[in-house]
Amino acid sequence: MLRVTVWGENVHEQKHQVVRDHYPDGMHNCIADGLREDKGFEVRTATLQDDEHGLTEDVLEHTDVLTWWGHTAHAAVEDEIVDRVQARVLQGMGLIVLHSGHYSKIFRRLMGTTCSLTWREAGEKERLWVCNAGHPIAQGIDRYFEIENTEMYGEPFAVPAPDETVFVSWFEGGEVFRSGLCYRRSNGKIFYFRPGHETYPIYHHSTVKQVIKNAVKWVAPEGTRWIDSCPGIALEDAPESLESKGGSVH
Repeated sequence: MLRVTVWGENVHEQKHQVVRDHYPDGMHNCIADGLREDKGFEVRTATLQDDEHGLTEDVLEHTDVLTWWGHTAHAAVEDEIVDRVQARVLQGMGLIVLHSGHYSKIFRRLMGTTCSLTWREAGEKERLWVCNAGHPIAQGIDRYFEIENTEMYGEPFAVPAPDETVFVSWFEGGEVFRSGLCYRRSNGKIFYFRPGHETYPIYHHSTVKQVIKNAVKWVAPEGTRWIDSCPGIALEDAPESLESKGGSVH
Protein backbone atom coordinates (compact mmCIF):
# COMPACT_ATOMS: atom_id res chain seq x y z
CA MET A 1 0.00 0.00 0.00
CA LEU A 2 1.24 3.49 -0.88
CA ARG A 3 0.47 5.91 1.92
CA VAL A 4 -0.78 9.20 0.45
CA THR A 5 -1.50 12.44 2.30
CA VAL A 6 -3.63 14.95 0.39
CA TRP A 7 -2.94 18.47 1.64
CA GLY A 8 -5.40 21.27 0.86
CA GLU A 9 -5.49 24.91 1.80
CA ASN A 10 -9.27 24.65 2.39
CA VAL A 11 -9.87 28.41 2.30
CA HIS A 12 -11.85 29.05 -0.88
CA GLU A 13 -14.35 26.37 0.12
CA GLN A 14 -15.13 28.34 3.27
CA LYS A 15 -15.60 31.68 1.50
CA HIS A 16 -17.05 31.14 -1.98
CA GLN A 17 -20.33 29.42 -2.82
CA VAL A 18 -19.23 28.54 -6.35
CA VAL A 19 -16.34 26.51 -4.90
CA ARG A 20 -18.63 24.82 -2.36
CA ASP A 21 -21.01 23.92 -5.20
CA HIS A 22 -18.26 21.98 -6.97
CA TYR A 23 -16.56 20.69 -3.83
CA PRO A 24 -19.07 20.50 -0.96
CA ASP A 25 -16.64 18.43 1.12
CA GLY A 26 -13.60 20.47 0.08
CA MET A 27 -11.20 20.10 -2.83
CA HIS A 28 -8.87 17.99 -0.70
CA ASN A 29 -11.57 15.40 -0.10
CA CYS A 30 -12.47 15.32 -3.80
CA ILE A 31 -8.83 14.67 -4.71
CA ALA A 32 -8.58 12.05 -1.97
CA ASP A 33 -11.75 10.28 -3.18
CA GLY A 34 -10.28 10.10 -6.69
CA LEU A 35 -7.15 8.47 -5.31
CA ARG A 36 -9.18 5.99 -3.26
CA GLU A 37 -10.44 4.53 -6.53
CA ASP A 38 -7.07 2.77 -6.60
CA LYS A 39 -7.13 0.08 -3.93
CA GLY A 40 -3.35 0.21 -3.72
CA PHE A 41 -3.48 3.59 -1.98
CA GLU A 42 -4.08 4.35 1.68
CA VAL A 43 -5.26 7.98 1.66
CA ARG A 44 -5.57 10.59 4.39
CA THR A 45 -6.19 14.34 4.22
CA ALA A 46 -4.69 17.37 5.97
CA THR A 47 -5.52 21.07 5.77
CA LEU A 48 -4.06 24.44 6.65
CA GLN A 49 -6.45 24.75 9.59
CA ASP A 50 -5.30 21.54 11.31
CA ASP A 51 -2.73 21.62 14.10
CA GLU A 52 0.70 21.95 12.46
CA HIS A 53 -1.29 22.18 9.19
CA GLY A 54 -1.95 18.47 9.58
CA LEU A 55 1.67 17.74 8.68
CA THR A 56 3.09 16.60 11.99
CA GLU A 57 6.35 14.70 12.13
CA ASP A 58 4.37 11.50 12.69
CA VAL A 59 2.08 12.11 9.69
CA LEU A 60 5.01 12.80 7.38
CA GLU A 61 6.93 9.83 8.76
CA HIS A 62 4.04 7.65 7.58
CA THR A 63 3.56 9.39 4.21
CA ASP A 64 5.02 8.01 0.99
CA VAL A 65 3.49 10.67 -1.27
CA LEU A 66 2.21 14.15 -0.43
CA THR A 67 -0.07 16.11 -2.78
CA TRP A 68 -0.26 19.89 -2.32
CA TRP A 69 -2.95 22.38 -3.38
CA GLY A 70 -2.77 26.00 -2.22
CA HIS A 71 -3.62 29.43 -3.58
CA THR A 72 -4.72 32.32 -1.43
CA ALA A 73 -2.92 31.48 1.84
CA HIS A 74 0.61 30.47 0.82
CA ALA A 75 2.06 32.95 3.32
CA ALA A 76 0.08 31.38 6.16
CA VAL A 77 2.02 28.12 5.92
CA GLU A 78 4.54 28.07 8.75
CA ASP A 79 8.20 27.94 7.70
CA GLU A 80 8.82 25.17 10.23
CA ILE A 81 6.36 22.96 8.35
CA VAL A 82 8.00 23.84 5.02
CA ASP A 83 11.36 22.80 6.48
CA ARG A 84 9.82 19.54 7.65
CA VAL A 85 8.28 18.73 4.25
CA GLN A 86 11.47 19.65 2.41
CA ALA A 87 13.49 17.32 4.61
CA ARG A 88 11.14 14.43 3.87
CA VAL A 89 11.23 15.08 0.12
CA LEU A 90 15.03 15.03 0.18
CA GLN A 91 14.86 11.74 2.08
CA GLY A 92 12.61 10.22 -0.61
CA MET A 93 8.97 11.19 -0.02
CA GLY A 94 7.20 11.97 -3.30
CA LEU A 95 5.57 15.38 -3.82
CA ILE A 96 2.81 16.29 -6.29
CA VAL A 97 2.20 20.03 -6.61
CA LEU A 98 -1.16 20.97 -8.11
CA HIS A 99 -2.23 24.08 -10.05
CA SER A 100 -1.62 27.28 -8.02
CA GLY A 101 0.63 25.33 -5.69
CA HIS A 102 3.36 26.57 -8.05
CA TYR A 103 3.56 29.61 -5.74
CA SER A 104 3.62 27.57 -2.55
CA LYS A 105 6.55 27.99 -0.20
CA ILE A 106 7.55 24.36 -0.54
CA PHE A 107 7.59 24.34 -4.36
CA ARG A 108 9.54 27.62 -4.60
CA ARG A 109 11.95 26.32 -1.97
CA LEU A 110 12.60 23.12 -3.90
CA MET A 111 12.82 24.87 -7.27
CA GLY A 112 14.99 27.78 -6.07
CA THR A 113 13.17 30.22 -8.39
CA THR A 114 10.13 32.53 -8.29
CA CYS A 115 7.92 29.99 -10.11
CA SER A 116 5.97 32.90 -11.63
CA LEU A 117 3.90 32.68 -14.81
CA THR A 118 1.28 34.55 -16.83
CA TRP A 119 -2.41 33.86 -16.31
CA ARG A 120 -5.89 34.84 -17.38
CA GLU A 121 -9.12 33.67 -15.75
CA ALA A 122 -11.28 33.39 -18.85
CA GLY A 123 -13.15 30.09 -18.55
CA GLU A 124 -11.78 28.82 -21.85
CA LYS A 125 -10.89 25.37 -23.19
CA GLU A 126 -7.57 23.75 -22.39
CA ARG A 127 -6.12 20.91 -24.45
CA LEU A 128 -3.35 18.96 -22.74
CA TRP A 129 -1.07 17.18 -25.19
CA VAL A 130 0.88 14.12 -24.13
CA CYS A 131 4.43 14.90 -25.23
CA ASN A 132 6.11 11.93 -23.51
CA ALA A 133 3.88 8.96 -24.30
CA GLY A 134 6.27 6.44 -22.76
CA HIS A 135 6.33 8.10 -19.36
CA PRO A 136 4.56 6.22 -16.53
CA ILE A 137 2.46 9.31 -15.70
CA ALA A 138 1.03 9.28 -19.25
CA GLN A 139 -0.04 5.62 -19.20
CA GLY A 140 -3.69 5.11 -20.15
CA ILE A 141 -3.97 8.68 -21.46
CA ASP A 142 -4.84 9.38 -25.12
CA ARG A 143 -2.77 11.68 -27.36
CA TYR A 144 -4.51 14.59 -25.64
CA PHE A 145 -7.41 15.36 -23.35
CA GLU A 146 -9.49 18.50 -22.91
CA ILE A 147 -10.92 20.55 -20.07
CA GLU A 148 -13.82 22.62 -21.34
CA ASN A 149 -13.58 25.56 -18.94
CA THR A 150 -10.54 26.58 -16.96
CA GLU A 151 -8.11 29.35 -16.04
CA MET A 152 -5.26 30.00 -18.46
CA TYR A 153 -1.65 29.64 -17.38
CA GLY A 154 0.96 30.79 -19.90
CA GLU A 155 4.69 30.95 -20.48
CA PRO A 156 7.17 32.01 -19.40
CA PHE A 157 6.99 29.68 -16.41
CA ALA A 158 9.90 30.62 -14.16
CA VAL A 159 10.98 27.16 -13.03
CA PRO A 160 14.21 25.26 -13.65
CA ALA A 161 14.34 23.14 -16.78
CA PRO A 162 12.51 19.94 -15.82
CA ASP A 163 14.08 16.52 -15.97
CA GLU A 164 11.12 15.43 -18.08
CA THR A 165 8.01 17.13 -19.51
CA VAL A 166 4.92 14.92 -19.73
CA PHE A 167 2.18 17.38 -20.79
CA VAL A 168 2.02 20.66 -22.66
CA SER A 169 -1.20 22.72 -22.63
CA TRP A 170 -2.76 24.81 -25.37
CA PHE A 171 -5.50 27.35 -24.66
CA GLU A 172 -8.12 28.95 -26.90
CA GLY A 173 -6.33 32.30 -26.61
CA GLY A 174 -3.28 30.72 -28.26
CA GLU A 175 -1.07 30.42 -25.19
CA VAL A 176 0.91 27.28 -24.39
CA PHE A 177 2.20 26.08 -21.03
CA ARG A 178 4.42 23.28 -19.72
CA SER A 179 1.78 21.67 -17.56
CA GLY A 180 3.26 18.36 -16.41
CA LEU A 181 6.83 18.61 -15.13
CA CYS A 182 9.06 16.06 -13.40
CA TYR A 183 11.94 16.83 -11.06
CA ARG A 184 14.27 15.01 -8.71
CA ARG A 185 15.62 16.61 -5.58
CA SER A 186 18.13 14.43 -3.74
CA ASN A 187 16.27 11.15 -3.08
CA GLY A 188 12.77 12.52 -3.78
CA LYS A 189 10.70 12.93 -6.94
CA ILE A 190 8.39 15.88 -7.66
CA PHE A 191 5.62 16.25 -10.23
CA TYR A 192 3.94 19.57 -11.03
CA PHE A 193 0.49 19.29 -12.67
CA ARG A 194 -1.28 22.43 -13.88
CA PRO A 195 -5.08 21.73 -13.97
CA GLY A 196 -7.15 22.50 -10.89
CA HIS A 197 -8.60 26.02 -10.66
CA GLU A 198 -11.03 26.14 -7.74
CA THR A 199 -14.06 27.64 -9.53
CA TYR A 200 -14.29 24.75 -12.02
CA PRO A 201 -15.03 21.05 -11.28
CA ILE A 202 -11.67 19.92 -12.65
CA TYR A 203 -10.88 17.34 -9.96
CA HIS A 204 -14.03 15.45 -10.98
CA HIS A 205 -12.57 15.01 -14.49
CA SER A 206 -11.80 11.31 -15.06
CA THR A 207 -8.54 11.89 -16.94
CA VAL A 208 -7.28 14.43 -14.40
CA LYS A 209 -7.92 11.85 -11.70
CA GLN A 210 -6.05 9.22 -13.72
CA VAL A 211 -3.04 11.49 -14.15
CA ILE A 212 -2.84 12.13 -10.41
CA LYS A 213 -3.10 8.40 -9.66
CA ASN A 214 -0.32 7.68 -12.17
CA ALA A 215 1.77 10.47 -10.64
CA VAL A 216 1.43 9.03 -7.15
CA LYS A 217 2.94 5.77 -8.39
CA TRP A 218 5.76 7.56 -10.20
CA VAL A 219 6.83 9.85 -7.34
CA ALA A 220 6.59 7.08 -4.74
CA PRO A 221 9.85 6.35 -2.89
CA GLU A 222 12.37 3.99 -4.43
CA GLY A 223 14.91 2.04 -2.43
CA THR A 224 16.27 3.07 0.94
CA ARG A 225 15.43 6.38 2.55
CA TRP A 226 18.40 8.72 2.54
CA ILE A 227 19.08 10.55 5.80
CA ASP A 228 21.45 13.53 5.73
CA SER A 229 23.70 12.79 8.71
CA CYS A 230 26.56 15.07 7.76
CA PRO A 231 27.62 16.95 10.91
CA GLY A 232 27.25 20.72 10.75
CA ILE A 233 27.66 23.79 12.89
CA ALA A 234 25.09 26.51 13.36
CA LEU A 235 26.35 30.06 13.00
CA GLU A 236 25.63 30.79 16.65
CA ASP A 237 27.99 27.95 17.58
CA ALA A 238 30.82 29.18 15.37
CA PRO A 239 34.05 30.46 16.95
CA GLU A 240 33.80 34.15 17.78
CA SER A 241 36.91 34.96 15.77
CA LEU A 242 35.33 33.46 12.65
CA GLU A 243 32.03 35.29 13.11
CA SER A 244 33.78 38.61 13.64
CA LYS A 245 35.65 38.18 10.35
CA GLY A 246 32.50 37.36 8.45
CA GLY A 247 33.79 33.87 7.71
CA SER A 248 31.79 30.75 7.00
CA VAL A 249 31.76 27.36 8.63
CA HIS A 250 31.65 24.10 6.66
